[in-house]
Amino acid sequence: MMLFYCAILPGQNNLASFLDNVDDFLGSHVTEGKINYAAVKEDPQIESLLNTVKTMDLSGLSSDEAKAFHINAYNLWVIQKAAIQYPTPSVQIKAGFFERKSITVAGKEYSLTGYEKSELLETYKDARLHFVLVCGALGCPPIIAQAYRPSILEEQLNTQTVTALNNKSFIYKENNTLYLSQIFSWYPSDFGGKGNFINFINQYSETKYSSDTDISYYDYNWGINDTGSSSSATGNLGASAYRYVVSAAIPQGGVELKIFNNLYSQRTGDGQTLNTRSSFFTTSISALYGLTNRFNAGLEIRFRRVLNSGLPSSPFDVLTSSDSGSFRQGVTSIGPRIRFAPFESLPNFSIQSTLIFPIGDQLTGDGERPFIDWDGPSFFTQLFNDKTLNDKFSLFTELDFILEDIGGGSSLNRFSTPATMIFSYFPNAKTTLYTLGSYSPFWTPEFDYFWQVGVGTKYQFTPNFELELLVSKFANEFLTQNGGDAATYNLGIRYNY
Repeated sequence: MMLFYCAILPGQNNLASFLDNVDDFLGSHVTEGKINYAAVKEDPQIESLLNTVKTMDLSGLSSDEAKAFHINAYNLWVIQKAAIQYPTPSVQIKAGFFERKSITVAGKEYSLTGYEKSELLETYKDARLHFVLVCGALGCPPIIAQAYRPSILEEQLNTQTVTALNNKSFIYKENNTLYLSQIFSWYPSDFGGKGNFINFINQYSETKYSSDTDISYYDYNWGINDTGSSSSATGNLGASAYRYVVSAAIPQGGVELKIFNNLYSQRTGDGQTLNTRSSFFTTSISALYGLTNRFNAGLEIRFRRVLNSGLPSSPFDVLTSSDSGSFRQGVTSIGPRIRFAPFESLPNFSIQSTLIFPIGDQLTGDGERPFIDWDGPSFFTQLFNDKTLNDKFSLFTELDFILEDIGGGSSLNRFSTPATMIFSYFPNAKTTLYTLGSYSPFWTPEFDYFWQVGVGTKYQFTPNFELELLVSKFANEFLTQNGGDAATYNLGIRYNY
């Protein structure tokens, strides 16, 4: 018997010491169910606690001890990962917060989602866990300023479940419809299925609901649960809080994949009659990897199709027709890309540079083949910034410095500084509507310019997957002088992990 107690005592002592330290940490940084992320970011204790989480020996722990440990470990990892991103309006700003395998518990690597499911929800099959696990958002139940302890765990689980299900901002009734957190719609089986929601709620709610009550769900508030925020669980911080911010750097270990298709088509003539169409279709495929939270590296590759034809014709002929005029296609360039967020206090400002090298022979054209790209390398430096104006609007600005055909046949005759502004409106959490304006002067060898205005939309199917459409009207000095016109048609796909 003495040997048995000696075998488990070190593990128990480690857990007890860990829980005391969690009490101290949460007591310092949690106020009224919210977290002071600015203070957490400067507190080395979070790293010390997570080092214990990473190395904890769970072999000697009872079921309640392991359960309490996993609840605290999950909450600490969420707090630490949210603090790394802070200041931010939402942990959903950067895709992969919950899905990326980036945490270690007791020597095993997990994603937050994988850890929650495998070590908590599937192991203990206790729906009350949903009311003690935090997600870095105002929509989740409030965190308490103390550790979850095995000796009082049942009481703590019941207390938090009762608190949540009697909170009129977390669950409320209008007419004959009971509005629930989307936690119920995401994890229906944990609550016994939708048909059992009312029975589960009635176990803990002071208000008893009829079994024939209609059920609906309010939008989850992914606004960060920082002590500086005053929004309730049902009060929506705004769709702008969980949109994908293209100007931000990708977090360490993350991947961003983009496919952007641009169709540019112009009509020209002799100043009196339009008789010629030139169409360029470009597919740009790019990938970036987060080497650190502020420095990304990757590459871009471009494929082009070009068609010069007479009128009448369609801009989309370049996609389907190769025999109605002067046609050419192929992979034309490839090169490395980096993105850097230089200022920690400005997470939505970044600098991106791409060096493109040509692939192919006589890309600028010859007597038989039309222009498809430049024969020399091109260097692009882009300055991005995204400013949230309020819960429905944002302003994106971009300033580029572009050198094209470096050392090519044109002897560096293309230096331009395009400036772009995009004003976005977010009617809901997944949809973006925007207007675009851009002006680009060309400085060598003779001054030229182009401008474009456009309207576009994005739809975020998931935090990881987004589709974009854009149509714009385009003009430059040549088109203006010759009575021509031009337009662009764009389709973009983004995937993050």
